[in-house]
Amino acid sequence: MGTGTLSGRTPLLDRHRERAELDGLLGDVRSGRGRALVLRGEAGVGKSALLHHTVGRAADMRVVRTVVAESEMELAFAGLHLLLAPLLDRIDTLPGPQRDALAVAFGLRGGDAPDRFMIGLAVLTLLADAAEERALLCVIDDAQWLDQSSAQVLAFVARRLLAEPVGLIFAAREPGSHFHGLGDLEVRGLAKRDAQALLRSVVRFPLDERIRDRILAETDGNPLALMELPRGLSPAQLAGGFGLVEAQAVPARVEEGFRRRLVELPAETRSFMLVAAAEPTGDPELIRCAAEHLGVPATAVRPAEADGLLEIGTWLRFRHPLVRSAVYSAASSAERREAHGALAEATDPVSDPERRAWHRAHAALEADESVAGELERLAGRAQVRGGIAAAAAFLRRATDLTPDPARRGARALAAAQAAFDAGAPDMALELLVSAELGPLTELQGAQVAWLRAQVILARKRGGEALEALLEAAGRLAGVDAGQAREAYIDALGSAVFAGRQGPPGLLRTVAEAARTAPAGPSPARPVDALLDGLVARFTEGLGQGAPRLKSILREFRQEARGNPDDNMRWLWLTYPVAADLWDDGTLRELAEYAVQAAREAGALHFLPQALTYRAAVHVYAGQFDAAATLVEESDAILKVTGNSYFGFAITLLRAWRGGPDAPALIEAAAAAAGTWGEGRAVSQCLYMGALVHNALGRYQEALDYAERACAHEDLGATGFALIELVEAAAYSRAPGAAASALRRLEERCDAAGTDWALGVLARSKALLSDGEEAEALYREAIERLRRSSVAVYVARTHLVYGEWLRRQNRRLDAREHLRTAYEMLDGFGAADFAQRAQRELMATGETVRKRAEGAPGSGLTPQEGQIARLAREGLSNPEIGAQLFLSPRTVEYHLGKVFAKLSISSRQQLAEALPDSGRDRA
Repeated sequence: MGTGTLSGRTPLLDRHRERAELDGLLGDVRSGRGRALVLRGEAGVGKSALLHHTVGRAADMRVVRTVVAESEMELAFAGLHLLLAPLLDRIDTLPGPQRDALAVAFGLRGGDAPDRFMIGLAVLTLLADAAEERALLCVIDDAQWLDQSSAQVLAFVARRLLAEPVGLIFAAREPGSHFHGLGDLEVRGLAKRDAQALLRSVVRFPLDERIRDRILAETDGNPLALMELPRGLSPAQLAGGFGLVEAQAVPARVEEGFRRRLVELPAETRSFMLVAAAEPTGDPELIRCAAEHLGVPATAVRPAEADGLLEIGTWLRFRHPLVRSAVYSAASSAERREAHGALAEATDPVSDPERRAWHRAHAALEADESVAGELERLAGRAQVRGGIAAAAAFLRRATDLTPDPARRGARALAAAQAAFDAGAPDMALELLVSAELGPLTELQGAQVAWLRAQVILARKRGGEALEALLEAAGRLAGVDAGQAREAYIDALGSAVFAGRQGPPGLLRTVAEAARTAPAGPSPARPVDALLDGLVARFTEGLGQGAPRLKSILREFRQEARGNPDDNMRWLWLTYPVAADLWDDGTLRELAEYAVQAAREAGALHFLPQALTYRAAVHVYAGQFDAAATLVEESDAILKVTGNSYFGFAITLLRAWRGGPDAPALIEAAAAAAGTWGEGRAVSQCLYMGALVHNALGRYQEALDYAERACAHEDLGATGFALIELVEAAAYSRAPGAAASALRRLEERCDAAGTDWALGVLARSKALLSDGEEAEALYREAIERLRRSSVAVYVARTHLVYGEWLRRQNRRLDAREHLRTAYEMLDGFGAADFAQRAQRELMATGETVRKRAEGAPGSGLTPQEGQIARLAREGLSNPEIGAQLFLSPRTVEYHLGKVFAKLSISSRQQLAEALPDSGRDRA
């Protein structure tokens, strides 16, 4: 396959499979269905030629395209900005928050740092609006060089294309993790027959058969390599093979071919091309201006144009990204510095200060405080625009150019923090080494130690970071009380995560160390009280710690709406504390406000965690479909961000839903948690294993899982496991195990004092009681649990009460409670518990009728259900889209399917047609 000219007029050889797939994408877009596709393959294999072919077939569409340059990887949103440049005249038509987020990201105006999620919604809206006039095709070549910010946003948009006539095509050598899961089309080398035909079109004289076969083997059918490798070699060199060096990777061979062509060009032309290679925006006027600074006239580009190496139109484009690479790598260091210096002079310091500073940095020969200071100042601007990775790159380069050792150490520390925040722990560790080379203050030295410990904790959320965290906290204690206390909380978190995989008494040991933390700053912060409460909980016991923690949770709950930043910052800790105290009201409000705040702020980095916790609250409330929707949304975001996976909610949902695969899935989740070093996650999975086996009536297996879960005290997990342990022991006739578990459960529930806690305690006591005492306890349990929001435990209490009544030969009374249990559990979708209730109900002599398959709302997908509920509440399509990060057109598409499934024709009918599954507004 020839790569052809820039216009793509050279016919393609073969590629029937690839062309069919690309034509199918164009057909879908023309019919109003959005699609994304990733073309994957090595350099020169023909991806660009396929893009040219596709653009040529899209004459009826509007096409926006860009070729990404490697040097742009550290400039936040650079690739996205280049792609959307032709559409930015529409930015003022966007809804206000979206318009502002995109404008700040592109440096068009100042403002607070926008989140990638809000920028993603803005881009989705912008593309959808542009496609209203004419179907839109977006083409991104060399997508492996996209900066992280652009890659996240574009991958986010690609996953949400549905009812918009928008196509996104990415061509990449090896797509980054952001694009995993999108449509994938691997482009391989040409078949031997087509490769031979292409080689014959380039080499028009006879070749020794061995030389021909060697060329075909080394190029592996790579079209660009086949076309470029023979250039610059004489027939004698080719015929005898003397010009062919030892086997190399195809891109290197291709670059070498381009370099040989460059040697034949005039020196001024090579200089002009070097300036163009160093300035990836492709702005012809900027490049011409910079070239003139070097004394190179604009006419110097003509030989390169004539040779087909580049073309100049609205933008300057190289024939292939490897041409740019060959030009830049062939130049000497001094020549590159001159080119960057000229570009710095030509770049407007007002409209594009970051790019100007970046060129100045690359032009610097030695340490230069003026350049370093400018980079440091612009790093703050880059971070405000949302580019933490760009801020890290700016600060790192500023560190390199700083002459003063003390200032260099401070900048290296700031660069390390930015790199860590940007998800680049290796760079952070490297920069911390640089920071330690210079003189540091006592505070800076302690901060270096803390950040290094945080990197360890982020990589493996077990106890491996404990020693380093405690050391850092001790060093901070003498210089910054507030940071010291936060470091101690990190250490406690590490010990909590480690759980059973840490040494005996680990959590108490860490809590004793945290007790030595200095008093918190004034005015007191809620997190300071949280630290003190946790220390009391883990050193003096639940009885002493619970009153403090309940008071602290009330404070966090009151401030959750008014102080969303604090709620988001500490939810990872306040949520398991609330779960440990069975405080369902606090669980619901903290998670609900966190989701709301994250959505409003577009906090993409935090939203998956908030969604996971909110999903768990939905599970306890019996709202399984709502939980599934949030889990699905969380997973989609994590695929975009690449952040750590949150598996708790999906495992909890699988356990309650049951089904034939549930036991194996829970076992696999426990094994996976063990490999992460998270003992607490192992305990949670063991508790869920007990729950699954209790649902199946396999009480001995449930007892085994529950006893293993309860063998270690884990925050927010042990109490739930004790509930399962009491039930499993009662039904498997293990009175000793049941009595011991009940004593432990009673201590915890009395300390918590909530209706949820006292309800499950009464239920557990009833399982081990007889006669009137048992009946009174069952009734108390149902009454208390009904006052809470944990519907799944209400249903399970009706189930065990009905089973007890049947054993007392009170069949009519048993039927009432078993029927209630069955209807609730079946309605939730708790299949195994529902079957257990069905078996018991049938044993009383009652015939059980399954729920009608066509029950209202039962055929809706989780996302359709969520959209339908929001529409039922009166939200417009744009408002629903803003909440769920979908385009209004996609919302309309889903509502059309909802109406068809519910046999209705308007939003007004949703109130009657859609069952109320609870107050699931998250």
